[in-house]
Amino acid sequence: MTDFILVRHGETIWHDGNRYAGRTDVPLTARGRRQAAELGAWAAGQPIDAVASSPLSRARLTAAPAAEALGLLPRIDERLLEVDFGRGEGLTRDEMRERFPEELAAFLRDPVAHHLPGGEDPRTAAARAGAALTDLAEEFPDGRVLVVAHSTLVRLLLCRQLGIPLADYRRVFPALHNGALTELRLRDGQMSLLRLNAPTTPAPVSP
Repeated sequence: MTDFILVRHGETIWHDGNRYAGRTDVPLTARGRRQAAELGAWAAGQPIDAVASSPLSRARLTAAPAAEALGLLPRIDERLLEVDFGRGEGLTRDEMRERFPEELAAFLRDPVAHHLPGGEDPRTAAARAGAALTDLAEEFPDGRVLVVAHSTLVRLLLCRQLGIPLADYRRVFPALHNGALTELRLRDGQMSLLRLNAPTTPAPVSP
């Protein structure tokens, strides 16, 4: 049995306005750095055997406090890179609508059959991320692994691992919160979702 704790990196400077951040190395905001620190504080009390991260700095910097707290070296894996959004990179939805309205409309109808122009096929992205999890499961067959990656990639990965059509990733998983915990469990070849968007810090108790 292998458990995977999937975490979207901390908030970035493109979060405001919801700009599509794929391969651009966008820096974390002050809030994003706090989210990374909170993940590290949470990880310090957890039995975690490995930390894997996308090579983009927003993911590496989010993973770093957790790896340090655990006394582990983060494993940087190119297969955990965010989806390449092509001509949509760095744009808001309104800006895409101005520049390529027909392609955007097709993407919103089916983001897999009609991915953003010039971008990566989501099926390819899901397969490479799935391969990364397979390798980690083989190395840690009875372990718990923290994986820090990106919103679209993780949502595609969730669909792939749970048998949900990839084209439904935006509908079934409309939001993946920065720094929140999403946990999968692999047991006897079957994947289960244990939690989604769980906070790293407990909610305050009402008086």
